[in-house]
Amino acid sequence: MTDDSWGLTCNELQKAIGNNNFVTWIKPMRFVSVGDGTAHFEVPTSFFGEWVSRNFGDAIKHHLSQNGASVSRLQFDVASATAAAAETPAASAEPAPSEPAPAETRKSDEDLPGAAIDSRFTFDSFVVGKPNELAHAAARRVAEGGPVSFNPLFLYGGVGLGKTHLMHAIAWELRTKSPHLRVLYLSAEQFMYRFVQALRDRDTMGFKELFRSVDVLMVDDVQFIAGKDSTQDEFFHTFNALVDQNKQIIISADRAPGEIKDLEDRIKSRLQSGLVVDLHPTDYELRLGILQHKVDRYREQYPGLVIQNGVLEFLAHRISTNVRVLEGALTRLFAFASLVGKEITMDLTTDCLADILRASDRKVTVEEIQRKVSEHYNMRLSDMIGPRRHRTVARPRQIAMYLSKHLTSRSLPEIGRRFGGRDHTTVMHAVKRIDELRAVDNQVAEDLEMLRRMLEA
Repeated sequence: MTDDSWGLTCNELQKAIGNNNFVTWIKPMRFVSVGDGTAHFEVPTSFFGEWVSRNFGDAIKHHLSQNGASVSRLQFDVASATAAAAETPAASAEPAPSEPAPAETRKSDEDLPGAAIDSRFTFDSFVVGKPNELAHAAARRVAEGGPVSFNPLFLYGGVGLGKTHLMHAIAWELRTKSPHLRVLYLSAEQFMYRFVQALRDRDTMGFKELFRSVDVLMVDDVQFIAGKDSTQDEFFHTFNALVDQNKQIIISADRAPGEIKDLEDRIKSRLQSGLVVDLHPTDYELRLGILQHKVDRYREQYPGLVIQNGVLEFLAHRISTNVRVLEGALTRLFAFASLVGKEITMDLTTDCLADILRASDRKVTVEEIQRKVSEHYNMRLSDMIGPRRHRTVARPRQIAMYLSKHLTSRSLPEIGRRFGGRDHTTVMHAVKRIDELRAVDNQVAEDLEMLRRMLEA
């Protein structure tokens, strides 16, 4: 069997298993030879070879046989460091001729089994405003490559505020401008899954080798590993190994490291040792900028798009908690207007988006605030409205009163009545006290921000 025959086999495999699986698992292998019914390949790691054998072995043998090679067994050998260093691009397994050529071919990270990077999420498509300018600047700095700046860079914020967009943008920038770097982007769930699989297959050394050989490790939604002791332990050691090698680590989560329940203290400490950046909820100007950017992009494809004045401003005012919902609403408008051949007017907007607009009108209640605050501080709801005045109860009660004053339309006497019949002056004192504390106590300020995001989500 020749390299040309292997190229034909690659073509068929790509169609059979899909482009993503092909690029991640088949393309990094190097075909060596066929003899005595055995096809020999070189692979980056033993873990890699076992994964391919288990998941794609039958398909490889079938398509090899279809192309004239009588194969009953696959042999995967780990390429030596010397051979890998000496290997030229021409010696690698050639990609299928039908495969779309990427903007820039990368030989350094193509063997890393991470998540796919979404080409829509780049720095150019990220709209910058006051709530996210620090996170954007830090992400840009890390994406420049070079000496490690902030290690780790920890991005956190609520749903739909741009964490994942920035993570993808960093990965795209690094892979484009520094193709020699091995960049691995994956979710914490995928990290756990691969670790569990390595334990099951008794190949923890292959797992360690894979994750500790990267130049940049990016882990999304790290809160997922909280409470999973073995995965946390391996993540901790991987983290330390990469930091010791001066390799960049970028992490995202839905809350600050110190607020992730059931996350080990030693991991919280490591995550807080770098730059921790909060993506704040969007303001009106940022939401309007996002909508205008999306309209400009859409008009590149559909120049005839007509939007009545005031529609974008209306949406930016009414849909305020989640950028994904905001963008989804605009996409629905585009689709509806193009299908029926109408311009996007205010009447069409209110009719087409009636369900989204109703949901955005949801009012926060005092009872909901009391329940959320009680859960956050692990206290009984009865204590929230009861007579106890111990600090462990009084401080959360004051925070709940403060949030009730700012997130509901209830008067101070009404709020007092819902907290066990307290006087309105008690509520006034609580609001004043929390206002003072949030200016000097970072923990109180972070608790307030997180609770507000949870209640408005």
